[in-house]
Amino acid sequence: MDLGIRGKVALVTGGSKGIGLASATRLAEEGCHVGLVARNEADLKTAADMIADTTGVQTFYTTADMGTSAEVERSTQEVRSALGEIDILVTCAGSSPGGLIEELTDDEWFSSLNLKFMGYVRAVRAVLPRMRERGKGSVVMVVGNDGIKPSYWETTAGVANAADINFASSMAEQYGRYGVRVNTINPGPVNTDRWDGLEKAFARDKGVDQPRAHELAVQSIPFGRICEPDEVADLVAFLASERASFINGAHILIDGAQRKAIMDM
Repeated sequence: MDLGIRGKVALVTGGSKGIGLASATRLAEEGCHVGLVARNEADLKTAADMIADTTGVQTFYTTADMGTSAEVERSTQEVRSALGEIDILVTCAGSSPGGLIEELTDDEWFSSLNLKFMGYVRAVRAVLPRMRERGKGSVVMVVGNDGIKPSYWETTAGVANAADINFASSMAEQYGRYGVRVNTINPGPVNTDRWDGLEKAFARDKGVDQPRAHELAVQSIPFGRICEPDEVADLVAFLASERASFINGAHILIDGAQRKAIMDM
């Protein structure tokens, strides 16, 4: 199926690893030129070179801290200058600390909200005005299913993700009239380095080893396994594409029908 995005420019935040890298790669395979933004320059270079070598598209990367407005504006403009106007924005940058409410500090709460919520706000704010002027554009925010279902151990992530979902709904309503679509994808556990770290932290909290923590995660999903980054990336590419031209303001779960918090098991 031709997704109709060949030659378009995609900006992917958090594009150096995990879901962001998988999404950037999948978009490139469909013919998009991709701009990658993350914090680690070495990881970005490796990712950009790999994508360019395997797909033949133009790639560009720049480091930025999504927790700072000036950095977001600068990096967005650099991508625009290098590759052209941005047709697709995919937001993946951001993580939140797990833990119990009694243990979480104000700094951890502020860190989560500043990066996983405000980082997304900053990225969207940097591209929407130009998309509106051009009368087209697609924003895909990779959020998380704990913004929809509760998880006491991932409260900071759940709160930030719920805010992202509400924000996306508002942007979809406001900018849909200008031809701009805004949607969220909400994965459950995904097989990335970040998930490995969350498993380790969960194991410490529960007083079990990591294999048992992984077993609990798997038991919470009817498929009996966790999601792979490429499976999320396929949905990202579809939502970003012309094939999803009437999907706007949607919040799509990709969690294998996980409906209970792992930490409650």
